[in-house]
Amino acid sequence: MTSFGGFQPVFCTIVPPHVLDRLAQHEDPRLADPARRTLQRDASARTRRHLAAVAGAPAAAPRAGAEAGKPHRTIYDARNGTDLPGTKVRGEGDEPGSDATVNRAYTGLGATFELFLSAYRRDSIDGSGLPLDATVHYDREYNNAFWDGEQMVFGDGDGEIFLDFTRSIDVIGHELAHGVTQYTANLTYYGQSGALNESLSDVFGSLVKQYALGQTAAEADWLIGAELLAPRVTGKALRSMKEPGTAYDDDVLGKDPQPATMDDYVHTSRDNGGVHINSGIPNHAFYRAATVLGGAAWERAGQVWYDVLTGGELEQDARFTDFAKLTVKAARARYGEGEELDAVSKAWEHVGVRTA
Repeated sequence: MTSFGGFQPVFCTIVPPHVLDRLAQHEDPRLADPARRTLQRDASARTRRHLAAVAGAPAAAPRAGAEAGKPHRTIYDARNGTDLPGTKVRGEGDEPGSDATVNRAYTGLGATFELFLSAYRRDSIDGSGLPLDATVHYDREYNNAFWDGEQMVFGDGDGEIFLDFTRSIDVIGHELAHGVTQYTANLTYYGQSGALNESLSDVFGSLVKQYALGQTAAEADWLIGAELLAPRVTGKALRSMKEPGTAYDDDVLGKDPQPATMDDYVHTSRDNGGVHINSGIPNHAFYRAATVLGGAAWERAGQVWYDVLTGGELEQDARFTDFAKLTVKAARARYGEGEELDAVSKAWEHVGVRTA
């Protein structure tokens, strides 16, 4: 038994290992050294997360003063160290300070809480008011952000390739959505189930940004991490749900490897079986369903995806076809034989995933 009622939390980062691997091999030490340190730090944190899960750390208790239906945020500063959580620098209800990184983390946690509460009546990521903790200024030139099963952690980036990881609100939403998956379907972080895990975080991360900005599906950019890339990088984001495979094409980072359809599915043993790569396929299916339906993407399309994630029928080792069939079932159950069902079915057909 773990501290999550039997769930096995995974260590999830926003920057894929294949991106950091490429950077680590660069001849310029200004690019290679931070990437190598980030890979080493991630490997160490992943091991600690696994050992903590096996040991069964005590469950987090609700904090005094926390109200149901209200966020309870605490931001810590690692001061470029690696001990977590660090020094508390802002609590729930505290006024903004002079550190923009702290303020962005606080706002992003609140925006994610607000989307899940307002759109899906979910009280925090566990559904029971779990306090939201985040640590900023983690390590030196740390090129990542992650959810470690208990809290959010943000690096400052190296300033050459990646900027401060609190800059993209969808990245904050993405990582916290890993927590929602952890407490619900608990999808195995490998292969297609792992790609679904990553895709669901991209979906809800994008929805957090759209909700915060008041955007319709047509107005949204459907980019993940659009504010993370430094000016020298030829690219617009880490990933594109609208056009997987087009987020970047850079001399240093290489070309975005994400496929948009099953015709280009990538078979690899790296990155837990390509979880950050093949997630482009279900990402694109959601984008197509949401834009065909129009309006606010978190409403009809988002509701169907949320129904599947939390409905209890999604197996931990689900494949794309399993998830797709459940979205068709959920669309029919909630909306009947209408345009929602048609949009969802055709979206999966477009990316080459069978629902029949």
